[in-house]
Amino acid sequence: MPLPFLTADRTFESASESALPYDDPDRWRRPYRPGPWRVGLAALGLLFASFVLFSAILIALTGSVSSAGGVLAAGLVIVAGALRLLRMGVWVSGRGLRRTGFLVTRTVPWARVVSVRTVQQPVRWLGLPRTVQGQALALVREDRRPEDTSPLLTTHGLDFLGRPVAFDRAADAVEAWAAENRRG
Repeated sequence: MPLPFLTADRTFESASESALPYDDPDRWRRPYRPGPWRVGLAALGLLFASFVLFSAILIALTGSVSSAGGVLAAGLVIVAGALRLLRMGVWVSGRGLRRTGFLVTRTVPWARVVSVRTVQQPVRWLGLPRTVQGQALALVREDRRPEDTSPLLTTHGLDFLGRPVAFDRAADAVEAWAAENRRG
């Protein structure tokens, strides 16, 4: 079963004349692959969910159907959380830039984007409160100051920790989308 949210478009890795070599630019795409930290956490979540779902079957076989229903619901919530973790990130299309979080998804149309640029600043390490010096992809919107928004991508996030080349490629791809769509 293909999982399109796990793969990035390969055309970002190849050199081409246009920054957006797509037949359908209105389709939402993530211009990078999910990082090993994100995939590993989701895999651990799915592994834990398999144990919870198996225990729901055992509880149902022992006769407590209402308890089994509660455990089954908990297992399905864990599966949904793991899949949502894989879907998190920055997505682009001809309509705008979409930042998908665990609970909230925000879309900014290209008309409201002033600039997208890479900046050197303190960034959160793996999303935890601890900050380290790193690079971040900052979105500047016309209705907000740059310091009001959190960075789109960072070198120390779940997708790019220990992968600076992958961060550079992803940042260049998002910047290319922004430059192409703000022009047109």
